[in-house]
Amino acid sequence: MDLFSPQAAPAEWLVIATGVAALAVTVPRRIWLFARNAITIAHEGGHALVALAAGRRLQAIRLHSDTSGLTVTRGRPTGLGVVLTLAAGYTAAPLLGLGGAALLGAGLVAVLLWVATALLLAMLVMVRNAYGILSVVLTGALFVLVSWLAAPEVQAVFAYAVVWFLLLGGVRPPFELQAKRRHGGAPDSDADQLTRLTHVPAGVWLAFFHTVSLCCLIGGATWLLGL
Repeated sequence: MDLFSPQAAPAEWLVIATGVAALAVTVPRRIWLFARNAITIAHEGGHALVALAAGRRLQAIRLHSDTSGLTVTRGRPTGLGVVLTLAAGYTAAPLLGLGGAALLGAGLVAVLLWVATALLLAMLVMVRNAYGILSVVLTGALFVLVSWLAAPEVQAVFAYAVVWFLLLGGVRPPFELQAKRRHGGAPDSDADQLTRLTHVPAGVWLAFFHTVSLCCLIGGATWLLGL
């Protein structure tokens, strides 16, 4: 199949079923604690991509088994570049989901799968710990296998499930961060670092993360459901 040939969307019930499956992975805590690794990959990838776009030097990415992560960049300690880099983490998964929904809305399933694979490969080059390498390699291998070996119908269902997961899974982390901060945890979170840089209260940054994730979910769902 030509990479840019539009592909028909799955039946509506399958689109809804992939959304329900993504929700079932996102809501239960035990499943989420494992599935959240994929959101962490997107989170740290967002930091890295925006850092490079802002002219900062990317030094390392680390992904940990507790689903935390760290992206180390070098450049000015203040200024717009570092602010954009920090703001990109919690917004990365929802925005990627929204972009994926736009591609699926245009029928570009193969493009979505190969773009995701390319981003994972680019990220792998900068991962500096064993667990992180394993996480990115396994995730990338899954995309490659589906892209090369699966029938177009299976590729479409897989792509819809991934995009639903990014959209739905992107909503939960800001709420988790808000709960941690309420109990005095996460003093060096992205929101707190942004507060120290901009003097804008952390609550405002949390509201920004919530707004982006919820707007992306609404917009993405509209594209996925063909509304």
